[in-house]
Order: sequence, then C-alpha cells, then structure tokens
Amino acid sequence: MGVVTLDAVKDGNIEPCRKLCNELMAFQKSKAKLLPEIFDKMDFDTRMKLSYEQALESHVIIARDIVPIGYVFSTIESVSYKHLHIPEWALAISSGEILGFYPKWDNLPAKTGCVNNLYLRKEYQGVGLGEKLMNMSMEWFKSFPDIDIVFVYISNGNDSALNFYKNYGFVHSHEVFGGFIHALYKQLF
Repeated sequence: MGVVTLDAVKDGNIEPCRKLCNELMAFQKSKAKLLPEIFDKMDFDTRMKLSYEQALESHVIIARDIVPIGYVFSTIESVSYKHLHIPEWALAISSGEILGFYPKWDNLPAKTGCVNNLYLRKEYQGVGLGEKLMNMSMEWFKSFPDIDIVFVYISNGNDSALNFYKNYGFVHSHEVFGGFIHALYKQLF
C-alpha cells in the first residue's frame, strides 16, 4: 500500500467512483440472502449518480492510492421526497406493502443526512481508512445546522457493514422493502 490520499469532490465529477460503485453492487449481491438478483438492476448510474443528482446536497470523498481505491458518498435529503419515491429496482420486490426509506416516526425531521455508500477495496480494509472516511462524512453532516439525524441503509447479508456502522454508534431503525435493506440511524446532537 502506498500513500493514500482522501479528497473531497468539489467539481461535481463523481465519475472516478463508477468502477468502485459497481464493485460494491457486485459485493452486495454476493452477500445478499434475500433477492440477490435485484442487484443486477443496481449500478453507478441507477444508484450513485441518480442519488447524487437528486439530493439537496451531495458530498463525495475519494480515497486514492494513485488510483481510486474507495469512497464515501453522503447526501442531505428531503424526507418527503424520499418517503414517497420508490426506486425502479425496488419495484421488483414483492414484499406486500412497499414503503419508502424512512420510518413512520411522529418527529421525523423534514431533512436528514444519509450515508449512501462507503466502500474500500478489500486490500485497504482494516487499516482505519473506513473510519477516516466516515469521520469526514460526519463532519460534513455537522456543518448543516438543520441536520440532526443521519441514516444509513445496509443491504441484507452485509453483516460486516452492519457491524461497522453499529460500532460507529448507529442503531437499528427499521426494515426497508421487506428486509431487503436494514435501516440504521444516528443522532448528531
């Protein structure tokens, strides 16, 4: 491993994450216990790029060891939009009542933070880079005075990611799309 740099995308060019995001979708499919075939409909264009463009605010930090080796992608989102919006890939999930991404809490704020993706290639895991990326993302969320809760959505079967976020202080919120996704949240303040 060489010298790893962590740089925030400032010009809107998230294209360097394309290959990494597609690797993440393939990894999630390999771990999924429930409907792995749904991941065939998920890639950089349908997940990261679309979310990046539709969010109120987007933030991407790319880890590089000369070439991109990981990233964290975070957004500020409107709960009302995300509550009603069902992505095309999710329409194939027949789990009875299809609800949006957020829980039916009485005190759910109008806007929340969301850690959409955090991914590092295997050879860069376990050396603290994930924590550094996560810390940078959390600091970005804290720069928004009206954001006091952050959600993260873990694909079913990805137990290592689930444990990472729980160790980071996230707690279980609810199941999304019949358990296809596990939602966790963390209060910032």
